[in-house]
Amino acid sequence: MISSGARRAAWLAAFAAAMGILEAIVVVYLRELYYPGGFRFPIVRMPDRIAVFEIFREAATIVMLLAVAALARRDRTDGFFVFAWLFGVWDLVYYAGLRLFLGWPESLGTWDLLFLIPVPWVSPVIYPVMVSLLLLAGFAANEMAASKGRSAAPARVGWLVSVAGALGIVISFCWRYRDVLDGHVPGDFPAALFWTALAIAASPFVVATCAALRQDPRGASGKR
Repeated sequence: MISSGARRAAWLAAFAAAMGILEAIVVVYLRELYYPGGFRFPIVRMPDRIAVFEIFREAATIVMLLAVAALARRDRTDGFFVFAWLFGVWDLVYYAGLRLFLGWPESLGTWDLLFLIPVPWVSPVIYPVMVSLLLLAGFAANEMAASKGRSAAPARVGWLVSVAGALGIVISFCWRYRDVLDGHVPGDFPAALFWTALAIAASPFVVATCAALRQDPRGASGKR
């Protein structure tokens, strides 16, 4: 019999996958208009009015994921992991959809324009894919911990460490924003910054997950 947790994860994945396909189709339209010969850098500057619409569309996508996470969560901490699951599935299905519809990206090393808020985010595809895979792993770890009545969430200090790591990841994605705005092909991606920031962001959750899974299921006190 399918557990309630597995059923929840499946429905959340279905929603996120549908969003990913929908966004991929929107990008198909955009590339037909602005990149009929195939997407590449330097990017084609959209009219200001269309660029504003794109920013609103991106913001609306994040709000939709947050809203579903808020509705599906068991508690506040669980809401973070639900959002991670939604975001990871959405992002991976988005790239899978583009590969299916357009044969793009050609490889994980292909550069992409990821986001526009507050400045353009750019990187080879492998880096956002790694973030999404880590988010999916975090949700899975929390579900395993929840089955034991625990949580994979770190303590407050751990959250601060993870936020610092997440900011480092964002900085790595925004590192070449000036190249994009100036109409140039992006320079080298700051891979060392990205991997260091990713490790910092993930480490408190790894520690919390290991502690939760090895804790005595009869309780932290070990009473019989």
